[in-house]
Amino acid sequence: MKADYKNWVPKGMVMGTLAVTCVLLVITLILGISSVPGKIFLVLTVLAALGTLWTYMMYRAFSYNGTRQMSKQIIEGVSSYVKIPDGGKCLDVGCGSGALSIACAKKNPGAQIIGIDRWGKEYASFSKSLCESNSVAEGVNNTSFQQGDACKLDFADETFDAVTSNYVYHNIPSKDRQAILLETLRTLKKGGTFAIHDIMSKAKYGDMESFVEKLKNMGYEEVKLVDTTNGMFMSKWESTWMALTGSALLMGRK
Repeated sequence: MKADYKNWVPKGMVMGTLAVTCVLLVITLILGISSVPGKIFLVLTVLAALGTLWTYMMYRAFSYNGTRQMSKQIIEGVSSYVKIPDGGKCLDVGCGSGALSIACAKKNPGAQIIGIDRWGKEYASFSKSLCESNSVAEGVNNTSFQQGDACKLDFADETFDAVTSNYVYHNIPSKDRQAILLETLRTLKKGGTFAIHDIMSKAKYGDMESFVEKLKNMGYEEVKLVDTTNGMFMSKWESTWMALTGSALLMGRK
């Protein structure tokens, strides 16, 4: 049995953009390239073809079975910063297919990892049962998974010894993603650590440097915002063409 972590770019997205390209191409040929409507649809066909190429390249880069395996590199990278004492508990927010939860479980065999996700229709192939089967395939027994809402976590204050997340919060429609971060940190015990990776650009998160200072003023220690596009998890060029500019790892101790 082999773990199946799926792909962060669903195959349906690639096939969908390809289908749109094909439909537009047929319409273009019917109208005739020399006609004004035909020229308009030709431009739309070219744009759709470029979108298809982009999604396909993203799919290949993120694939666990490909040569680049960026997803695996990022998961292993984030999990390396998650330190949990024996007997402790860690919360993985937005666990998806269980990859980060399982990686943390492997690195912290004496701790319990709880992964939560809403498993929405956008990622229909991700599910609680997939997470559980991946845990079995990887031979770990210190994980558990449940449905949850990152904006309103169903856990009391200071429940966990560590909290983590990877590329989740930027997908949540919100005018204040810093508030979502604070909701996650609310569940962290005093002395607990956090490692949260996301696209923390100013457009998505606001001024994160000020947020780092805010955490320090609240009593958090060793708070760092580390750029992960400088070769840590990806190159600058990759972050640009993959629309991952602003990717950073927020780390520290409560």
